[in-house]
Amino acid sequence: MTKYEFNSLVVEQSDSLKHYAKKFTNDTEDANDLVQDTMLKAVTYFNNFREGTNLKGWLYTIMKNTFINNYRRIVKTNSFITKEEEISSANLILSASKNQGENKFVMEDIHTALSKLSEDYYVPFSMYFEGYKYHEISEYLAIPIGTVKTRIHIARKVMKKSLSTYKLID
Repeated sequence: MTKYEFNSLVVEQSDSLKHYAKKFTNDTEDANDLVQDTMLKAVTYFNNFREGTNLKGWLYTIMKNTFINNYRRIVKTNSFITKEEEISSANLILSASKNQGENKFVMEDIHTALSKLSEDYYVPFSMYFEGYKYHEISEYLAIPIGTVKTRIHIARKVMKKSLSTYKLID
């Protein structure tokens, strides 16, 4: 069967698909959308149809699965969207958009906190942050690997304390 013949057979089924879709949606516009999605999927995946099998049954299965998937997507989306008049501060934090101005202040605070570190802690911490491994830092600074780990750990604690204003509220 050619693709043109297949498309013609699918279009012939559109009326019965509309009636079937109305049983799912109870709305004419939603039913038309579901029929359109079904027909698009049928034409797209025409290679999966086996000639001699029940085309109407195949189309109904596509429609049923499309409806179920769309329903699940809507339910999942609605579970993430708050539909309340007043939005809690926790939800405001999650939905607030961040801009470059805020990032500038954050970066300034990070640089200030880094500048407060002594060189003994700053160098291994910045090297580790740039992706160097403990043993590479140890070799570069000619100090034991345990000392490198301790200095990085202490630098993290100092940075965490300096930047405590950015801690997220649980």
